[in-house]
Amino acid sequence: MFNGSLPRVAYVVKRYPRFSETFIVNEILAHEAAGLPLDIFSLRPSCDAHFQDRIARVRAHVHYLPFEKAKLDAFWTKCAELARRDPVFIEHLKDSLESNPHEVYQAMHLADAIRQRGITHLHAHFATSATSVARWAARFAGIRYSVTAHAKDIFHESIDQQELGQKLGEASHVITVSEFNVRYLEDRYTFAPGQLVRLYNGLDLEAFPYASPAERTPRIVAVGRLVEKKGFDVLVDACRILRERNVEFHCHIAGDGEQESLLRERIAAFGLADSVVLLGGRPQADIAHIVQQAAVMAAPCVVGEDGNRDGLPTVLLEAMALGTPCVSTDVTGIPEVIRDGETGLAVAQHDAAALADALQTLLTNAELRERLAQQARALIEADFDVVRNAAAQRHLFSHADLSVAITAGGAC
Repeated sequence: MFNGSLPRVAYVVKRYPRFSETFIVNEILAHEAAGLPLDIFSLRPSCDAHFQDRIARVRAHVHYLPFEKAKLDAFWTKCAELARRDPVFIEHLKDSLESNPHEVYQAMHLADAIRQRGITHLHAHFATSATSVARWAARFAGIRYSVTAHAKDIFHESIDQQELGQKLGEASHVITVSEFNVRYLEDRYTFAPGQLVRLYNGLDLEAFPYASPAERTPRIVAVGRLVEKKGFDVLVDACRILRERNVEFHCHIAGDGEQESLLRERIAAFGLADSVVLLGGRPQADIAHIVQQAAVMAAPCVVGEDGNRDGLPTVLLEAMALGTPCVSTDVTGIPEVIRDGETGLAVAQHDAAALADALQTLLTNAELRERLAQQARALIEADFDVVRNAAAQRHLFSHADLSVAITAGGAC
């Protein structure tokens, strides 16, 4: 596959575009700036009401695979079509018989596109359905695939560990977004040397210029989907404590999601309607402005009852780049960036009193805000530059044929 020139890579994702998946757009733009030929294949259409401004800069052609369940005759017609071109296809199809038939059907369509467009490597984001489709399409077309594993796709209680092991096992490389994730996967699966790679999600640092937080108004900001793992109910509880202490503050929470009604009820019950505001979903440009106007970013992440949790929230990295000091928890990869007293303040998850203490400290101590923000920006520049991180990823794409398969798939 690799002969000194860039491969032609196709990204496989569940939905495109997704408002919350800024890291994928950052990555694609960095690849395109370096001249990497790219296609994007989406298993389903987008269902978001808001989009990132940066999506308009993506030049890659976006293909939507058939997302409605295929009728039986359409499925077998597609099988016959691929079998006529490649008799070996039938053997691969036999291996896929226990897999989701709709994913196999999508994989057949993707395999067609691979041949038509000269694609030499597939890369899937999230080790769930996108990787399932990439896995079979790569088999059918005779190429390799890699995957970036994030959080819910490996931690959630619904994950079939044996199936996950098979998908990771056939990948040329498994990229994951934190050292925590590396340890988690190494504890459960056996990888060949160099197959499992920690590569942080990168930021376009020019899009997130640093500004001093020393003179900012006493505003707390939080950004993310209104779901359990974000811990925004704990943040509302912390705001109640701040109000009881007569601390001057306002808190803005940007995002939408299933817990909106619960949070509104909690805010009203605590009499915080004049201090805590739910802003709803906002475009990326608005989010950056909102974050950089705040004295502190709160990311009180928790591990959900179903095992779901954040890997390493992109919005936390963006706040650190912008110069907004952060308070967060000890969940998954977060301690790799929020080093207590050095690049931010860390508290235990679910601890509203400790969160209130940390928020109060940053709201009232401009010198500490400045010091933490400067050191946080330095860390982001060192480890999260998307230009540098995307270059490392392209090296993996180009050398996918040189990797060794996993030695023991499935859960250990």
